[in-house]
Amino acid sequence: MTELPIALSRHAALYEKVRRVVPPADWAGFTGDIDAILRLKRERNAVILAHNYQTPEIFNCVSDIVGDSLALAREAMTVDADVIVMAGVYFMAETAKLLNPSKTVLIPDAAAGCSLADSITAADVRLMRQAYPGLPVIAYVNTSAAVKAEVDVCCTSGNAKRVVESFGVPKVIMLPDQYLAKNVAAETGVEIISWAGQCEVHELFTAGDVRELREANPGVVVLVHPECPPEVVAEADFAGSTAAMADYVGNQRPPKVVLLTECSMSDNIAVKYPDVEFVRPCNLCPHMKRITLSNIRRALETNTQEVIIDPAVAVRARTSVERMLAL
Repeated sequence: MTELPIALSRHAALYEKVRRVVPPADWAGFTGDIDAILRLKRERNAVILAHNYQTPEIFNCVSDIVGDSLALAREAMTVDADVIVMAGVYFMAETAKLLNPSKTVLIPDAAAGCSLADSITAADVRLMRQAYPGLPVIAYVNTSAAVKAEVDVCCTSGNAKRVVESFGVPKVIMLPDQYLAKNVAAETGVEIISWAGQCEVHELFTAGDVRELREANPGVVVLVHPECPPEVVAEADFAGSTAAMADYVGNQRPPKVVLLTECSMSDNIAVKYPDVEFVRPCNLCPHMKRITLSNIRRALETNTQEVIIDPAVAVRARTSVERMLAL
């Protein structure tokens, strides 16, 4: 039998990974960009970091490091590359740059933002400090570098409880996600002064959604993200970061599961666990979906969009991120 050409063989192997979640017609349009990206990574000594909310062809076929915000922040510190491409949103690219100041960090679309990051400014943080003098200030990693520079430490949904408890005080300020703050306060007993921000994806889920899902899908296990409102978390079987949800599916192997989070999360976990049935009501993050194979390719070809942070801001913001990682 004649062997397949190398490119076709590689395409077949990659498509085998994602065939359950990527239609053949879509795959045919992806292969040119995938070939170019794999070549450009070698030529430029580049790596691609991809958040769990990226589409399957990005997450599974061109990325080198994948995970939630905490995992990407940790891995960014040890990347052996000249160029980092962040397949995520802008605050994630800024965090990668903070931890790798000598490397070129690219974001394929600088307009890939975040409703949480956009909800608060550095000036807002300074006003909060004036209103609550002496309280520790914690910023969710879903914030700009300028905001990170104004706080004591950062956190992610995966380590927020640990960060809050690390201060050993009865009251803290946590910005900007009001629902994460409420959920962590309920879990820790610490009084948390919060900001009126919320994730435009997770705020849309309701407790009624959970009840309807259970009625329509008997026996379904419901996993939710702690950026969801507290009444949604109360109705769920488990609440955790995207990494924690993935670990839950891998460890527990529920026959049928629903993840109340961004849509691509279920697709990416389904690739790894084909024995699990995923019920898929979800909400798309319009910002994450601004990242595509074509603009990842363009970023590597043209060195755009490069992330630049004011050095004076970067020094202070880096400290808050490093304190988080030290925990």
